[in-house]
Amino acid sequence: MTTKSFSIRRRIFALAVALLLAASVVLIVFIRDYAERASDRAFDRLLAASALTIAGAVQVENEAVVVEIPFAAFAMFSGQDRVFYAVEDPDARTVTGYEDLAAQMGETLSAEPAFTDMLYRGETVRVASVGRLISTPSDTGWVTIHVAETQNQREALSTEILSNAVLPVLALTLLAVALVWFGISRMFAPLTQLEHELRARAPDDLSPITVPVPEEVDHLISALNGFMARLQKAMERVSGLVAEAAHEVRTPLASLRAQAEVAMDEHDPEALRRRVGRIHTGAVQASQLVSQLLMEATISHRMENQELDTTTLMAVIEEVRQRLDPDQARRLNIDLAAEAGDAPLRGDRVALREMMRNVVDNALVYTDGAVDIAGRLEGGSLVITVSDRGPGIEEGEKSSVLERFKRGKASTGKIGSGLGLSIVARVAEAHRGRLALLDRAGGGLTVSITLPSPRRAGGQAGMLGIAAALVLSGAMLLSGTPAEAATTTYPARDGSDSTVLTILGVTDTPLFAHFIEAFQTLRSDVTVVYEETDSLPLFQGFLADALDSDPDLLISSASDLQLKLANDGYALAYDSPYLGALPDWAHWRNEVFGFTFEPAVIIYNRGLIGDDEVPRTHLTLAELLETQTERFRGKIATYDIGLSGVGYLLAAQDQTISSTFWRLASAFGRVNAQFSGSSPAILNGVAEGTLALGYNVLGSYAFARQAEGAPIEIVVPDDYVLVLTRSMLIPRNAPNAELAKAFVDFALSPAGQSVASGPTALGSVVPEGAGEWTSEAIAARGRGVIQPIPLGPGLLVALDTLRRQRFLDTWQEIVSPKP
Repeated sequence: MTTKSFSIRRRIFALAVALLLAASVVLIVFIRDYAERASDRAFDRLLAASALTIAGAVQVENEAVVVEIPFAAFAMFSGQDRVFYAVEDPDARTVTGYEDLAAQMGETLSAEPAFTDMLYRGETVRVASVGRLISTPSDTGWVTIHVAETQNQREALSTEILSNAVLPVLALTLLAVALVWFGISRMFAPLTQLEHELRARAPDDLSPITVPVPEEVDHLISALNGFMARLQKAMERVSGLVAEAAHEVRTPLASLRAQAEVAMDEHDPEALRRRVGRIHTGAVQASQLVSQLLMEATISHRMENQELDTTTLMAVIEEVRQRLDPDQARRLNIDLAAEAGDAPLRGDRVALREMMRNVVDNALVYTDGAVDIAGRLEGGSLVITVSDRGPGIEEGEKSSVLERFKRGKASTGKIGSGLGLSIVARVAEAHRGRLALLDRAGGGLTVSITLPSPRRAGGQAGMLGIAAALVLSGAMLLSGTPAEAATTTYPARDGSDSTVLTILGVTDTPLFAHFIEAFQTLRSDVTVVYEETDSLPLFQGFLADALDSDPDLLISSASDLQLKLANDGYALAYDSPYLGALPDWAHWRNEVFGFTFEPAVIIYNRGLIGDDEVPRTHLTLAELLETQTERFRGKIATYDIGLSGVGYLLAAQDQTISSTFWRLASAFGRVNAQFSGSSPAILNGVAEGTLALGYNVLGSYAFARQAEGAPIEIVVPDDYVLVLTRSMLIPRNAPNAELAKAFVDFALSPAGQSVASGPTALGSVVPEGAGEWTSEAIAARGRGVIQPIPLGPGLLVALDTLRRQRFLDTWQEIVSPKP
């Protein structure tokens, strides 16, 4: 049976790698926890700042709580998380914001921000709550402000921190693994040298190993040197035994041969009988010699191997007695003390038996009388004596007879080999005992063998109990009502009608038809149903579930309303492959996708306004209307921001960016400006001459009408230019979401962007596009700063119910016709 080998090097390396990996895992877990805590601290500060900003805007008017949400309250957010808010008065009535959020939160009676996590609208949100103490003539109480944000960006930041930290950890781990392997190889180099030294040795070279080795291997080398020393001694002993045996056996064999040759020539029967007797005696002597030699070799081998067993003195003596013939066995007088006979003997059972057998055989050979065997415990030792009444051994011979092949004078005429007492002495010495040859009183010889006294069983049990107790102790210590929509159907080009994409949008049908036709060039199997409506009815009808059909895609220029839908959980996320080409401001959370670049411009009729007096900034427009009020009375038009979603979006952004907004609004009131729900109506009035100037008209419509030959001129303001992007949104419950995704991909692809920068003049939002109406070409038409309206939580501020109403009321009051 072979023992399967193993590699210490690989085991050490595997253990080291396992420890390094375990340490790396622990470190990564610690880094992850730190990343999460760091991310929470950073975003909690923003969340608290938003809540405190809103709290600072809380006022009391006519004993009622009012608040106009500051733009800064939401502009500070990352833009990729949904944001919800609620403001409650002291009577727990929702002043503004999300009533269902307020219903799930309790009152906050402290100005210090408090944070909590909760499930809201299917997502886990982090909520910051602060209190604002207000006083009225009749009462004092706390207004509670809650601002909630989804945790996608928190998780993204913690993941980024973790990723940036994990890579160095993994690199260091790999480096450490390589260094460990190198170090292990260096550590095992002395063993390789030792291997080469041993392989180069001659078979009979058993000299000690002197190769320098590490301290950890020094004990192994010492043991190996000790083994080789014992092996050398054993080989020397075997060689000596063989030599002596050859010498000792040669004489009796030669005698036997001579006796046999003489007997062959003997004719006298009596003389032949004597010769045969001598031959028999010689054969017995030779047989005994060989047996003794073999037994000595066996004893030597067993003493080297230390084959230990447990027996008793009585068992050893009984085994010897059973090997004698009955007459010899009857001559034994055994007198053992009770404790000595039953005392366990720890040693080689065969060797102990042969020791006793040789002593008893010698006594039986040298006396015809009884042989006395005694045993007793004395002074912590077991003393065994075997006494006879034979001739004894002279004092001068007692030491020599213990040597191999040495016999005393009294052995003359006795059959023997001279090995018996040497075997006895060797076994006694191997068992840490002593052998003594003593003269017996009254004549004869006493052989005394003293062996170490064995430990009592009770003592062993006691020690085992103590050891077990120590081990156990050690273990313990370690252990609105929608407007009418105009519907147009574009049949599939391959004639099929099974695949239908329904789009609800605010873009003029003739203009949007260019996108549909280009899309159907790629997807000839798709029938497209396009329903044109206005931005606000689209938003209100979708929320009220009052649309004639379930749309697959919503497209609107009122991106704030689109973002509101997405923020409130009505949008289906889609990771378009073209998303990476979009500017960051033109998409939000992979749910709202901008695909056009449309500036808000000023248009005018050249026949009514000369080129030298054309206003090219917002301030000069206000000054022109203020100084020539009667000339332009009823001749100026802009959006009705109460009806038009895109009109309200542009007005809200104007108010945020420009310090002259309310002055311009007042000028509109002075000239009795006309208000329309769409850009085409304003364009028609200017082209026909009934209107002299239109403000905040979408440049896409203006550029297209001008290209068609309409008598209008376009001014891209020189101070700042608001730019919006028409946005696409896939409803969460869209019947054909995959078709909607395909259209989104088309609109963002180079093919779709070429339509935007080509015949539609809507402008391509993806930079470095091709065509006349790219974002770069449009921006070059004016000298003003381009101000894109970013798709993000900041747009939600203007949609706050209370803020929107106050803004509309103020606007209506200012722009109302003045006498």
